[in-house]
Amino acid sequence: MKQRVTHKTKRIARHRRIRARVSGTANTPRLFVFKSNQHLYATLADDTSGKPLLSFSDTGAEAPKGTKMERAHAIGEAIGKAAAEKGIHSVVFDRGGYRYHGRVKAVAEGARAAGLAF
Repeated sequence: MKQRVTHKTKRIARHRRIRARVSGTANTPRLFVFKSNQHLYATLADDTSGKPLLSFSDTGAEAPKGTKMERAHAIGEAIGKAAAEKGIHSVVFDRGGYRYHGRVKAVAEGARAAGLAF
């Protein structure tokens, strides 16, 4: 039986193609984004060791307030500031198979505003 082609399966296929080319190291970790309808998650990962270095989301007690776009920009700024404190100034951006617009773009712009270079 053939698998149904849905938005989710297409996104996963795009993400696999991206991950075939994009990999993070300890010096330049991978900043990847996952978004659901309600929330957004951004993580810095070192793919050589297979461990996450930092992770931020718009859930929990310390979550930023505002619209989804404002929260996305705040998450980008927070991950950029935390990365700078750890001595990380350059990352590779993994959009997770999503189009580079909206909340994904807001995370990237927030991280750039905090000093991360892509």
